[in-house]
Amino acid sequence: MARVLIVDDSPSQLAAMKKIVDKLGHEVISAEDGALGVEVAKRELPDLILMDVVMPNLNGFQATRSISKDPTTSHIPIVLVTTKDQVTDKVWGLRQGAKAYLTKPVNETQLVELVNELLAGRTPPAAG
Repeated sequence: MARVLIVDDSPSQLAAMKKIVDKLGHEVISAEDGALGVEVAKRELPDLILMDVVMPNLNGFQATRSISKDPTTSHIPIVLVTTKDQVTDKVWGLRQGAKAYLTKPVNETQLVELVNELLAGRTPPAAG
C-alpha cells in the first residue's frame, strides 16, 4: 500500500480522486491548497502526489516546483491534474518537475494507469 497526497481546493474533485485511489488500496492524505501541499509533502513524504494547478495561496505549478527542487521531496513523483488544457500549460507543468499531466474531468482508467506506473517506478508516456 502506497501513500498518495492529493492537493486540490475543490472538495468534489478531492473526493472523486480519493475514491479512485482508495479503490486501488492506497492510503490518501490531502491538502486544500498548494502551500499546505508543500508542507504536507515535506512532513509526510508520500509515495505520489496528485496536484491541482488552480488553487489559492500557491498554485500547483509553484508547489510542484518547490517540491521537485527540495532535496527531501524531489524523489516524489507528481501528477498535475487540472482544468488547464493548453499545450503550453502541460509543457510548463512538466518543466516544473511534474512526471505527468492529466486534464479534468479525470478519466478514471487513465488516472489508475498513471498511479500504477509511477508507483512501480516506471516513467509514463507523455500523458495528456
